[in-house]
Amino acid sequence: MQKLTEKVLKLAPPGGLFDETVVANLFPDGSAGARGLLVHRACQAGEILRLKPGLFVLAAPYRKTEPHPFVLAASLHAPSHVSLESALAWHGLIPEAVYQVGSVTVARSREFATALGVFSFRRVPVRAPRAGVEAVEVSRHVWAFIATPLRAIADLVYLNKPITWKQNGMSYLTESLRIEEEDLQELAFETMDEILESFRSPRVGAYLQGLKGEMVP
Repeated sequence: MQKLTEKVLKLAPPGGLFDETVVANLFPDGSAGARGLLVHRACQAGEILRLKPGLFVLAAPYRKTEPHPFVLAASLHAPSHVSLESALAWHGLIPEAVYQVGSVTVARSREFATALGVFSFRRVPVRAPRAGVEAVEVSRHVWAFIATPLRAIADLVYLNKPITWKQNGMSYLTESLRIEEEDLQELAFETMDEILESFRSPRVGAYLQGLKGEMVP
């Protein structure tokens, strides 16, 4: 077993995830070049997987727990939160056959195809990135930022420029996204004003207002 793998195993990071700062702390007396060589050897041995420059995970035989994909998404590109179809699937509003983790960010759009899956990040330039976003315990003692259903819908409408309430109305949600109308009746609108203030998008605002008018007597 490679020296780096041994030290990371003793550290036992959650999900086996660690970054170059951890490597530097494990080998404080080594040069950057020497630490890079340790990483290279561990990767060549198949004991460590490189997810992106500076971010690594122990290979499956060496992990004590599996990294949650939502936590991995946050590690790959920050700041961001899980949203779009991934959030709607998490909330049980659409079928769970979502083949990549979709997130939203105020930074630039990115996509990462890793050994642990595909992770996409779409840019939504809002004033308050956490408006309509909650910290959720996705597994024991493991938390991730996930959009509420209303925020996920706002993100989707923003990114799909042709969608308007006047032209599409409920059909975008019930036909394109296949959300059941009875599930939409359970939507919470308490944070809608906060979301709309953050977006400052007349099109998104009109869509959410139309949706609220349809759902709230």
